[in-house]
Amino acid sequence: MSQHACVFCAIIQGSLPAHIIMQNDAVIVIKDIAPKAPVHYLIIPKKHVTDITSLEQQDAQMAGQLLLMAQQLASHLSGSQAFRLVVNNGADAGQKVFHLHLHFLSGQVMTDF
Repeated sequence: MSQHACVFCAIIQGSLPAHIIMQNDAVIVIKDIAPKAPVHYLIIPKKHVTDITSLEQQDAQMAGQLLLMAQQLASHLSGSQAFRLVVNNGADAGQKVFHLHLHFLSGQVMTDF
């Protein structure tokens, strides 16, 4: 999928609405429209990268920013700061939007894998 047809790129550019939780120069966090947990956010790099296997060496700092954003989100949780990060990489793994993103899930006990 090209960057021009990417729903996350459209959200980042402001041409599609989304519930933005927080953002910085490299990363945006939005509320998932089909949540699987009481807290379900998507942590998305502002640079269009299709998936983990498409990352290049020069993306290392941006990739680190994704994890640091998860840390920042956890610090704003009430109660337990426990969370789960999920990345679906490729269609066979369940990736539906082909722009790298991490699912940040929290707000319930998650014992299943």
